[in-house]
Amino acid sequence: MGRLVGVDLARALAVFGMYVVHIGPPLSATHGVASWIRYMSDGHSSVLFATLAGFSLMLLAGRREPKTGLAGRQARARIAIRAVILLALGTVMAMEYGGVIILGFYGVYFLLALPLVRLSARTLAIIAAAFALVTPQLAFVLTSLLTPSVQQSINTYDPLRHLSEVGVLDLLLTGFYPALTWMSFVIAGMALGRLDLSCGTIQKRLAALGATLTAAAYGMSLLLAGKGALRSLAEDGPSSGGSGSMPTGSGSMPADAGSFPDMSASFLLKAGPHSGTTFDIIGSVGVAILVVVGATVLLDRLPRLRRLAKPVIAVGTMSLTAYVGHFLAQTALSTPAGTGTQQSWLPLILYVLGAILFAAIWSRFFRRGPLEYLLNAATKPAKHIR
Repeated sequence: MGRLVGVDLARALAVFGMYVVHIGPPLSATHGVASWIRYMSDGHSSVLFATLAGFSLMLLAGRREPKTGLAGRQARARIAIRAVILLALGTVMAMEYGGVIILGFYGVYFLLALPLVRLSARTLAIIAAAFALVTPQLAFVLTSLLTPSVQQSINTYDPLRHLSEVGVLDLLLTGFYPALTWMSFVIAGMALGRLDLSCGTIQKRLAALGATLTAAAYGMSLLLAGKGALRSLAEDGPSSGGSGSMPTGSGSMPADAGSFPDMSASFLLKAGPHSGTTFDIIGSVGVAILVVVGATVLLDRLPRLRRLAKPVIAVGTMSLTAYVGHFLAQTALSTPAGTGTQQSWLPLILYVLGAILFAAIWSRFFRRGPLEYLLNAATKPAKHIR
């Protein structure tokens, strides 16, 4: 269980990173270390979240060895049920909070990943690499062909689009976390899930791989695109930063804000958070690998740290509850979102402490978080699959 505890810690860090983006001050209002925290949270937290989603799929489908036969069919049914529920929950939340909600996209990721759950770590890594190299260019071409009239025609017949501002086109191509490019993260996480993260040799190889991917991607982007290559889209305003802000009430964001806002081909050389380019994907996967491996190694080798971090780890075991909960709490408490009007770090600190306190108390009495319990109960019918 030690390696899974490390994954739970990484998942908690991803949740807190989203808190930083949604509740903390905008990047333009931060300085020094605070700027670094804000920048690393923008984009990287949601990427880490998506990567760990792929890891979670392997927990359902069989960690080191894929489930086959009856067990395999039931596992795939559980994944499909979870996908539908997440898509429905994401659509309902998007009706209130806009396209920043990632849960609907999660549902699509899970459905698209179903044919891959029995593949080996090597095969999954190759597929993830191929997606990273090809899909950003494909997305660029497809987006350039999507004139407003074409988008309107597609959205007219899209029932999801009528319910919220996140329709099928947004989920697959033009949203903040489009499946076409974000499946690279999910598949990379699935490959991680096939590995024995408690093995020292594998830890060293993954650490070297993560560092290499990060340095190579961001270094090449800086070399090719200049000093603005790593600029966060959040610096250009709340509507262009992907998860850079959360609308209050039913506020809206452009549906295509997360997909190549600058249609010049030179944009593909950049690597800023949420740019969706090959360099962004490769670098972000490298960062995600380093976080997962780092969290695992620290908890394995520092038992005292594991004890001290237990309340934080508890947040990672109920990340769905923590994620949905902070949106609901923002609405109930009228907490300012991470936009130009929010300058204080105090609300963010209170939300993080609140999540830790809730998770620590809840985990003393229950194995799963509230929403995790409901999600698990909803997948029970899968056991009737034959």
